[in-house]
Amino acid sequence: MKNEEERAEIAEIGKRDFLERLSHLTRSFTADPGNPGSYQCVGCARCANCMFCNDCDGCYHCTHCGECRLCTNCSHCKGSQNCHACAYCVQSENCSNSAYLELCHNLSDCNYCFGCVGISKRDFHILNLEFDRKDYFRIVGRLRRELGVR
Repeated sequence: MKNEEERAEIAEIGKRDFLERLSHLTRSFTADPGNPGSYQCVGCARCANCMFCNDCDGCYHCTHCGECRLCTNCSHCKGSQNCHACAYCVQSENCSNSAYLELCHNLSDCNYCFGCVGISKRDFHILNLEFDRKDYFRIVGRLRRELGVR
C-alpha cells in the first residue's frame, strides 16, 4: 500500500520537491560504499556483481579488474574508466567491445591498440596508425618501458 501512496504523491510532485528527492537519492547512493552481489573484491566501492577486483569504483559485472571506475562487463582491465565489454585494457577511457588497449580513448571494436583515439574496428594500431603484428609488439614493448606503463 505504501508504494501506491508514494506513486500517487510523485505523480503530483512539483519541480522543487522532485529535485530535492533526486538530490537525496543521489547522496544516499554515493554515500553507500557497499558492493552488492560481488565476490572477493578488495578496496572497491559501489560495485555490483563483480569478482576478484581491487580498488574499483562504480563498476558492474567486472572480473579481475583493478583501479577501474564506472566500467561494465570488463575483464582484466587496469586503471580504466567508462569502458564496456572490454578485456585487458590499461589506462583507457570510454572504450567498448575491445581488448588489449593501452592509453586509448573512445575506441570501439578494436584489438591491440596503443595510444589511439576515436577509432573503430581496427587492430594493431599505434597513435591511430596501423602496424603489422611483429612491428606493433616491438614498438609497444619499447614504448611501455619508456613510458613506465605496466
